[in-house]
Amino acid sequence: MKSISIALVGDYDPSVPAHQGIPLSLDVAADDLRLEIKASWLATENVKDTDLSVFDGIWCVPKTPYVNADGALSAIRYARENLIPFLGTCGGFQHAILEYAQNVIGWNDATHAESSPQGQRPVISELACALVETTETVNIFAHSQLAAIYGTTAIQEGYRCRYGLNDEFRHTLLQGPLVASADDETKEVRAVELTVHPFYIATLFQPERAVLSERRSPLIQAFVNACVQNQGL
Repeated sequence: MKSISIALVGDYDPSVPAHQGIPLSLDVAADDLRLEIKASWLATENVKDTDLSVFDGIWCVPKTPYVNADGALSAIRYARENLIPFLGTCGGFQHAILEYAQNVIGWNDATHAESSPQGQRPVISELACALVETTETVNIFAHSQLAAIYGTTAIQEGYRCRYGLNDEFRHTLLQGPLVASADDETKEVRAVELTVHPFYIATLFQPERAVLSERRSPLIQAFVNACVQNQGL
């Protein structure tokens, strides 16, 4: 059986629902595509000592603050610069935006308010209304890669999150090639994608929760398929 290898960048905690759903979601995708997925949990403090080139895809997973945020940011940067399929969910969404702000926009002082509450440029700030253990409607922007994946412009997804993109910096950060691809009734950004990358999508919602309700996630299926294509299977 053909196989692919995926790095799950984050600090594993078996009590976290998203962490429970990730391997189950990958199992569903593996069955559908008839392949083996070797998913490796990669603690953020171990990223610097890991050869990321051995992976066909990188998924930056929920549960922040990370033990070593720099490790997560370096893995995201590697995926972005080397055109490796990338999926970021919840904390992965937040750090994908932070990495872009620091290394593409050039804001060396860009921070995440959860880990740096006194930061001068908090591109990731506390949500006006926390999204904790809730399911909400996500409005996907037409003509986005995300819309093509879901085949619709309105979906229901689960959250456990208190931080998101600071709207003060939205225009500068998301004028391209990183662009917003979804929001909700608050009009706050709930997903971004990189238009110059084969597969680089980050969502504040947690699609890995779908499997816990016995539903398939089109996004995770698409990510796995991108990993297969990246390997050239």
